[in-house]
Amino acid sequence: MLRVIINGALGKMGKVLIQAIDEHPEIELAGAVDKGAQGLLEKPDWLYSSISEIAAADVVIDFSRPEALPELLAYCKNTGCPLVLATTGYSDEELSSIRKASDDFALFHSYNMSLGVNLVLSLVDTAAKALSGFDIEIIEKHHNEKVDAPSGTAIMIANAINSALDDSMRMNYGRYGKSCKRSNDEIGIHAVRGGTIVGEHTAIFAGTDEIVEINHTALSKKIFANGALRAAQFMNGKKSGFYNMQDLFKV
Repeated sequence: MLRVIINGALGKMGKVLIQAIDEHPEIELAGAVDKGAQGLLEKPDWLYSSISEIAAADVVIDFSRPEALPELLAYCKNTGCPLVLATTGYSDEELSSIRKASDDFALFHSYNMSLGVNLVLSLVDTAAKALSGFDIEIIEKHHNEKVDAPSGTAIMIANAINSALDDSMRMNYGRYGKSCKRSNDEIGIHAVRGGTIVGEHTAIFAGTDEIVEINHTALSKKIFANGALRAAQFMNGKKSGFYNMQDLFKV
């Protein structure tokens, strides 16, 4: 039985993950962590305010905030426990520390744990190479409580397109003003926030007299939980190194 720690247990994704683990025949909860546990008068015996309070596990899954990163990296370095990072909003400095930490233990990082989204990354790669000269725009939509913009998934899609085009494009995060005519070397990225939208992403390739769109719509957060648990199973027993969804697809 795979024993998993969930960091960010009281958040929306944390709750979905704990339920998914409860329903999974091959995974059990070793413990769950959330800073908010400190203020609870009554809490279950598996809920902790610090990951350092949990003695052992096979894999850690993080769906929280970037501020949790230093403690997670320290814990996994000390214990050798593999880490699955699904948090978004990391700075360039934090992304650099993630890469560096993978020298010491096995670390899996993806902005989006959906298997469908990661298929989209392959599709936009193909489209970018095939549709030379097309204007490229990305629109992402999320619920009104999402704090970071654009979404990590939108950035993943933009980076996949840019990589396919030999990193020749620049990112334009929204437009405002009277001098906004697009240039040929830009990828427009736009964020919509409202209601309870789980997540929608559209990559638009607009050419002369034709438009190609590649879409992904998340109907529930379960798809991210299922992907994260698959990543946890994949990471169990892995040697130190950096892993992502493309490595998971190879299995």
